[in-house]
Amino acid sequence: MQPIVRSVFHAPSHTFSYVVWDAATRRAAIIDPVLDYDPHSGRSGTQTAEQLIAVVEAEGLRVDWLLETHAHADHMSALAFLKARFDAPTAIGERITEVQARFARLFNLGEDFATDGRQFDHCFADEETFALGDLPAQVFHTPGHTSDHITYVIGDAVFVGDTLFMPDAGTARCDFPAGSARDLYRSIHRLFAALDDDQRVFLLHDYGTDTREPACQTTIGEQRQANIHVAEGVSEDDYVAMREARDATLPMPVLILPAVQVNIRAGHFPPAESNGLRYLKIPLDEFGAHWQPREH
Repeated sequence: MQPIVRSVFHAPSHTFSYVVWDAATRRAAIIDPVLDYDPHSGRSGTQTAEQLIAVVEAEGLRVDWLLETHAHADHMSALAFLKARFDAPTAIGERITEVQARFARLFNLGEDFATDGRQFDHCFADEETFALGDLPAQVFHTPGHTSDHITYVIGDAVFVGDTLFMPDAGTARCDFPAGSARDLYRSIHRLFAALDDDQRVFLLHDYGTDTREPACQTTIGEQRQANIHVAEGVSEDDYVAMREARDATLPMPVLILPAVQVNIRAGHFPPAESNGLRYLKIPLDEFGAHWQPREH
């Protein structure tokens, strides 16, 4: 059961978004769509999302789902823009409520901001199943990078979001609020145990190397055998020690503070204020360089 998969690459954030569809029925999903955003000017744009629309139109597809793997920290979601275009349900994992509650406190969003996931049309439970045309699909909760992270398995295609990178790049960081290197190790090995070696793995990010361009596709077998962080033989404790030491050297993503305010709203901007303008908040002097909150 092989879906057809097309990727669109957003170079500023090194993000791959996907259109995936059932060849027999032409029923499709869009996964992790990016909204363009310039942090210098505060201007948003839809150029990358329009490339996804172009794939849908060129292939004559009907979009049944608009899917997110988690509330992203390095780009804004184009979910709301695409919902207005396709009138398809939006979805994310059910633990988005934890992320909403955490960031509602940080940004002082007030009682009017709901933290029950209602901004999304559907919040998937662990191991919940659905269909894309004639293709079976299933959701796996895969926390670690973030607590709300999920993986979509559609036919033989596995959309891992920010869990695995290309085998020569390893795994995603785990130092965001409620992230956990131990959880990520267990999530990845859960996928290794549940899936076949020949299943295709589609990645959210890749930065390329000196010898190759950014890539977005690998397999479960390649990850199991060759991932530099979590290949077979790497113990959980060794992985956690490596991941935590590496994460301690990483700066905060440039867009994390503005991006999460949009992404916990399913791609919608904050409501306009009394002057008709919308604003994104930046908490001052709250964090160190490595996402360490100050003492209150």
